[in-house]
Amino acid sequence: MTYTSLSLLGLVGAVAVDLVVLRTGLVRRRLFWTAYAIVLFFQLVTNGLLTGLSVVRYDEAAILGPRLVFAPVEDLLFGFALVLLTLSTWAWLGRRPVGRR
Repeated sequence: MTYTSLSLLGLVGAVAVDLVVLRTGLVRRRLFWTAYAIVLFFQLVTNGLLTGLSVVRYDEAAILGPRLVFAPVEDLLFGFALVLLTLSTWAWLGRRPVGRR
């Protein structure tokens, strides 16, 4: 599997977990997109540094080719999936009742 297909699979999986499995619906909320924009900024800075300085390298045959701030666009898909899955899980856990100790 290529990095592109894994990134797309992660994206679809994270959205499915958010909307169908956990039913948190974060992708429908403006607050999520605001938070994601902040995360995206720092992701681009970090990816730009790591790939621009060749700390991280990608096999050109495994990616689509387009890059944003030196990093392949697949990194944005993977990062989005990671953030969405983490925040969806956090929101879901926050809705569950906490037992007394």
